Amino acid sequence: MAAQALPRALITAKWLSEAIRAQRVGPSLRVLDASWYPPQERNARQEFRERHIPGASFFDIEECRDKSSPYDFMLPSEAHFADYVGQLGISNDTHVVVYDGDKLGTFYAPRAWWMFRVFGHREVSVLNGGFKNWVKEGHPVTAELSPPAPAVFKATLDKALLKTFEEMVENLGSRRFQVVDSRPEGRFRGTELDQGLESGHIPGAVNIPFHTFLTEAGHEKSLEEIQQMFQEKKIDLSKPLTATCRKGVTACHIALAAYLCGKPDVAVYDGSWSEWFHRAPPQHKVSEMKRNKA
Repeated sequence: MAAQALPRALITAKWLSEAIRAQRVGPSLRVLDASWYPPQERNARQEFRERHIPGASFFDIEECRDKSSPYDFMLPSEAHFADYVGQLGISNDTHVVVYDGDKLGTFYAPRAWWMFRVFGHREVSVLNGGFKNWVKEGHPVTAELSPPAPAVFKATLDKALLKTFEEMVENLGSRRFQVVDSRPEGRFRGTELDQGLESGHIPGAVNIPFHTFLTEAGHEKSLEEIQQMFQEKKIDLSKPLTATCRKGVTACHIALAAYLCGKPDVAVYDGSWSEWFHRAPPQHKVSEMKRNKA
């Protein structure tokens, strides 16, 4: 029952294409391309200019973040977020649909979904299958830019959906909440470097790599499959849960997956391993690589 009462976290390409055809994209429905790629690999903004879903705007995660932080993609202030999304024509009454162009189907879109939710916006959905499947299914694309009329958005930070370094440290002793790490197994275990950073994990964390929530085609797996994945890792969705990763992005896939199971209150450790590695003492970093060296 709980899952049915929640705003829809996933929408299908069919639903969105029909909404576009009915000319519903406007103040009440906004579509955002939240793609991001390593600069040496792909240019997300350029690709958006060349081809995107009709009526979409580009959500630049490089701009909508705390630029004063030493860590990547940390949340911006309430005022910064409100101003940024307001310029994209989004008000507190707008249904927001986010997608990205990653080859997996979905990568950064759940981060944008979570950002809206952590700033108090509930009517936000991820396009199931992403741009990859939108194109594959033959839905329309365009190079035409359609700048929206600015709107007023009021952001209110929901601290229940966010965890700080200090709260993660406190949890080592209290175990108030479960911790799930969404990085690939090798990075979680500490057997491979993570973009040049020594890897490993927070003591007590459980590993569910984010890509395992996706089918080979790039859609979200079924509710039954997702529930089974949590059960196999002994994660109790009736109890508090926090997600972590490398820089607070793929952790949002955990939050989304749990949301689909009817659990809307998963918190994300925004600093994730990037912050933990630099701030936590050695004994609070579990790494097989370190153990093998010893």
